[in-house]
Amino acid sequence: MRAVADRLLHVENVIHHALVRHSVVALRIVVGAVFLGFGLVKFFPGVSAAENLAKTTADLLTFGLIPGGVSIVIIAALECFIGICLLAGRGMRLAIWLLAFEFVGILSPLFLLPGRLFAGPHGAPTLEGQYVLKDVILVGAAMVIAAATFRGGRLVRDDLPPATPVRGARPLRAEQKLRIVLEGMDDDARVAELCAQHGISEAEFHHWRERSVLGATRALAANPDPVSV
Repeated sequence: MRAVADRLLHVENVIHHALVRHSVVALRIVVGAVFLGFGLVKFFPGVSAAENLAKTTADLLTFGLIPGGVSIVIIAALECFIGICLLAGRGMRLAIWLLAFEFVGILSPLFLLPGRLFAGPHGAPTLEGQYVLKDVILVGAAMVIAAATFRGGRLVRDDLPPATPVRGARPLRAEQKLRIVLEGMDDDARVAELCAQHGISEAEFHHWRERSVLGATRALAANPDPVSV
């Protein structure tokens, strides 16, 4: 059973590394496809389920200055542009800021038209209300994409390399931890080897080393060497 558990942990480790490496890109592509698809259908009158809601919301936000037929075309073009940028991974800074602007319009019916969105039995959301509420997921997805796009942001995992065999959790005694720390104390090149050998992460090793140095410093400060006479 231990061998099976260790193997499953190893597979999990490999999968998690793949997710860290590719999940944000996959999320960007999926959100881009959603926006491009929603934008395209808005170019065709009567096709989009959100057409009337979008026109009404735009009319309220612009105080009726922009006709509904024009506003829906603007919204469609904006969503298509955002979708293309996300799919291509180009113009991301502009796309993220346009997404923020778009979400203001997308979520504004919750405040401008609550009676229309929650007119179901006992105040349950209507189909339009559900359509708007699900956009909260897109907001969260956009936040992740923005975090991984601006100023070199990326999703990282400070842990074992993907090909490192991972063993089940076996608590190490304090003496074992100290021995590992001492082995790698003055040889940073050996740290990765030690971590792989004992099934720990480099983050754990450095944490143990810091605690060991701090503990030794406090012990020496509390018990100074005797003075020779």
